[in-house]
Amino acid sequence: MKRCTWPDEADPLMLRYHDEEWGVPVHDDRKLYEYLVLDAFQAGLSWRTVLHKRANFRKAFSGFDPRKVAKYGKREINRLLKDEGIIRNRQKIEAAIINAQMLLKVQKEFGSFDKYIWQFVDGKPIIHKRKTINDLPATSPESDAMAKDMKKRGFKFCGTTICYAFMQAAGLVNDHLVGCFRYKEVCH
Repeated sequence: MKRCTWPDEADPLMLRYHDEEWGVPVHDDRKLYEYLVLDAFQAGLSWRTVLHKRANFRKAFSGFDPRKVAKYGKREINRLLKDEGIIRNRQKIEAAIINAQMLLKVQKEFGSFDKYIWQFVDGKPIIHKRKTINDLPATSPESDAMAKDMKKRGFKFCGTTICYAFMQAAGLVNDHLVGCFRYKEVCH
């Protein structure tokens, strides 16, 4: 079975993430928020580091319920800064809280975060035909537009590179390599 070359073959968690989640179109606001938080925490780090702390993040951030996280204050920030199970970066923690608040505003305006986020790809995944990992870009015109609009709305840690990683994770783009067994599966 051929797959993309980025997941570590010796890491069952990475393989499961690649084989079952990465690139599958997501239309659930809570799951989209989870990917947004995790991709922001990944900035400057490896995805492997974040993925191996994902269960801890889920627990620490109230199951990624944006309504709960949006209400976090100083007490919760201090609790998170002491939590050794997550990445303890004050700016990223505060961004996760602000982004939950902004997500709730977007839900009011658009009816759902899903409707808002998918507008950047006209409501359907962009299917690429990438042959090697070197063909994968760090940004795209769509991630540029998403980042610009999100920043304008007050979102934090949502630059174009983070937005592109988010788009890959949440299936707004299919960046599985054409030789990967998941490429065709995710296309349908």
